[in-house]
Amino acid sequence: MNYLEFEKPLAEIEGKAEELRAMGRGNPGMDIAKEAEALDKKAETLLRDLYKDLTPWRKCLVARHPERPHCKDYIDALFTEYTPLAGDRNFADDHAVMGGLARFNDSPVMVIGHEKGNDTKSRIERNFGMARPEGYRKAIRLMDMADRFRLPVITLVDTPGAYPGKGAEERGQAEAIARSTQKCLEIGVPLISVVIGEGGSGGAVAFATANRVAMLEHSVYSVISPEGCASILWKDAEKMREAAEALRLTAQDLQKLGVIDRIIKEPVGGAQRGRRETIDAVGKGIEAMLKELSGKKPEALIKDRRSKFIEMGSKGLAA
Repeated sequence: MNYLEFEKPLAEIEGKAEELRAMGRGNPGMDIAKEAEALDKKAETLLRDLYKDLTPWRKCLVARHPERPHCKDYIDALFTEYTPLAGDRNFADDHAVMGGLARFNDSPVMVIGHEKGNDTKSRIERNFGMARPEGYRKAIRLMDMADRFRLPVITLVDTPGAYPGKGAEERGQAEAIARSTQKCLEIGVPLISVVIGEGGSGGAVAFATANRVAMLEHSVYSVISPEGCASILWKDAEKMREAAEALRLTAQDLQKLGVIDRIIKEPVGGAQRGRRETIDAVGKGIEAMLKELSGKKPEALIKDRRSKFIEMGSKGLAA
């Protein structure tokens, strides 16, 4: 387990429990069961206390945890007959965005998502989930196909933001993001989005302009990263904790603001401590949201989606 900075006391207790067990395995005559069990209970209590009321900055750290389930994990577990579709038919295939035809509960759907990778090699290949213009143009192509064949679209959002490199800007990054957002508003099929980790800036909005938007309990969704916000406002990236508070980027704040529709619970300690439970919870959330939209005509779906985003900002949070 990779421990986050605020989990250091937990790491010490769990480390001591594991040391005791290792000693017990090396010396079968030693009776360490009670001591190890006491440490386990202490660790469990501390874990609950740590995650009971996370600050926005700590939620950012949890959302970025490398051991959280990623897009590929959800696709492998929740969808069957997944057929990946590659390329934007213009420049290249962007591995930061994966998508294709699949079945969800035996019904055909189009699934699209950001993939960060799970080790050094795959993270570099996937560009850490930061899509280039061809990634968004691939998503547009897949949404067009889904609209043509009347297939619901499910998007899984997990990106620090769109890739800001020179080549991406030269190939029209801002235009590609805008076109993807526009396509989300145009298609006449149910569009459901789940923020499974980070929802960063326009890179996330390009996939999450949906009829129903859900977030995992400890995921974040914001116009800019806390570090980026702090660098602009205070000229000091170390002010990220204050920026995270000001950005209102947690699922709980965003539900109050009417930006998202549903919060999907995570196991105690975050998705990284209960990957299977988290994936199952996301599957149930997607199923419920699809039911809410089933039977609606294309015109109603488009109108519902547009109204949802036009009305954003009408709700506020007390300071």
